[in-house]
Amino acid sequence: MMPILELKHIGKIYGKQWVALSDVNISVEEGEFVFLVGPSGAGKSTLLEIILAREKPDTGIVEFAGFSSDKLTDEDIPVMRRKMGVIFQDFKLLPDMTAFDNVAFALRVCGYPRKTTRTRTTELLARVGLSHKAKSYPQELSGGECQRVAIARALVHSPLLLLADEPTGNLDPHSTEEIMKLLLDINRQGTAIIMATHDIEMVERFGFRVVELSDGYVIGDRKGNK
Repeated sequence: MMPILELKHIGKIYGKQWVALSDVNISVEEGEFVFLVGPSGAGKSTLLEIILAREKPDTGIVEFAGFSSDKLTDEDIPVMRRKMGVIFQDFKLLPDMTAFDNVAFALRVCGYPRKTTRTRTTELLARVGLSHKAKSYPQELSGGECQRVAIARALVHSPLLLLADEPTGNLDPHSTEEIMKLLLDINRQGTAIIMATHDIEMVERFGFRVVELSDGYVIGDRKGNK
């Protein structure tokens, strides 16, 4: 397997004293599932923001799918991000749009034809088991359903890599299981996943690779048994 993502000596400092990340080196292969763990403030979210190019590293280079952070132009960033998907703990759905429109919006802003947008959105809602909720608004959906809409939205461009920042943090145990089944299915079909989480029991149960951060440093990188 070839790495699709390489983080080389990544460092990030805020202000004069807060070292968010220090000399982080991580390589992620095609189709790999990686849990990113560590206490609050360890640097997990900052690392994901740097991978997404929402933050720039102060030191080091991010290489992803032919792009390099030290050579990224403003025009490159949206092209690169289409090769990634991202989901968050708080879903970040647009409250005045239906489930269908929340997914379709990600295609519309990229200029896809109306027919293509409709077909692709319908396919993705079916994939996450929400065809019957297409006309529902976020406030009419459960937390688990909102996260499934967010996952459908993240998959619109068939990403090589899915970043998940505490995607089950606000969910009950049943919804957590449903979301994990969906993420595992996505991973089995070839999408690499980096999932930040505090749920160590879940991490141990699934047996994938675990990268542990503490105070901005990688203090552990344990290969999984799957």
